[in-house]
Amino acid sequence: MYALLGARAAAQRDLPVARIAERHLSSYLCGAYLGADVGTVPSVICQDTRTPVGYGSERILKSPFTGGAVRPWRLELDGQFITPRQIHDSFYGRSHIAFGWAAKDKALAIGWEKLPQYFSSVIKDARKLYGPGERQLAYVLGWMTHVIGDGLIKSVAPGMDLHLLDGKYTPANRPIQDLVTFHEIGVKELKLDWSSLLSDVVDCPIEPVQAHYMRVGQAQGHLGNKFEVGWEPQRLTLLLEVMAENRRYQRIRNGRILKQLALKKTEAGLQCDQILSERAKGLKYPQMLEVAKKANFRHALWQMGEAVAEIFGEIVRLTPEMNEVWNGDKPTWKEIGSKWRK
Repeated sequence: MYALLGARAAAQRDLPVARIAERHLSSYLCGAYLGADVGTVPSVICQDTRTPVGYGSERILKSPFTGGAVRPWRLELDGQFITPRQIHDSFYGRSHIAFGWAAKDKALAIGWEKLPQYFSSVIKDARKLYGPGERQLAYVLGWMTHVIGDGLIKSVAPGMDLHLLDGKYTPANRPIQDLVTFHEIGVKELKLDWSSLLSDVVDCPIEPVQAHYMRVGQAQGHLGNKFEVGWEPQRLTLLLEVMAENRRYQRIRNGRILKQLALKKTEAGLQCDQILSERAKGLKYPQMLEVAKKANFRHALWQMGEAVAEIFGEIVRLTPEMNEVWNGDKPTWKEIGSKWRK
């Protein structure tokens, strides 16, 4: 949602990045999710059904499908087994760049005020190192919205002060944010087809530029020159395997997400999944709507879109070549048709 709102706010400002996002929306949204959350892997395997379950290093003691035994999920690479926690510690900070680093790597974090310079370096390298196409640019722009959105909603950076139940970003608040965003904002106001959007995301290819902006690989280009430390070429093969697993597992998760976020009609009105209700301290969906309204949640989402567009504008200023992107058919189809019909 942050990516979609950011693109709309950028279009309102007539920024060229908005046109790139619109033309390659699936890659833009894939970058906004899998371009950052590389920890999108299973946590365990259900022994009875051999089905992957959970998310990352989440602790699951029994199968939610059968109630039976589970075993830890691990990624096998060159005879070694890598756990979800190792994946998180290795790559979360590298994709979120401003925060989320393992304790030993905290010095590699990029300050919030330096993010536009970091982003603009990645944009320049995307075209010079990985080809002139726009798809990878859309992916990079989507990734940026994740970094910005997470930074604001998690109070890593100033600018957001959303308080729903028990703080700014808590496990109890998350179901309210997700459900209200999905139904009230996404479906009702923006008329989004979430099923199609999620389906398109997992079909997007791996973009090599992701390893570059995560500083996994050889230091090169503008990014390598301006941000010289922290590059780890020895992790490249592992990262590529993880990114492939991200797409495989998200394809499974899509249906589960849609099912859990679905609302059910009852005599008392629309109600949400019981597990989500319990996480939100027992609130039912109508109560969640009241909490979101009281907290002015829609205004917070507007702030998020504006914040994304503001940084997009700074990136365009630092990267004037962005103004050279294709603006549309020239001549228009109407002009062509007026000649061809004769």
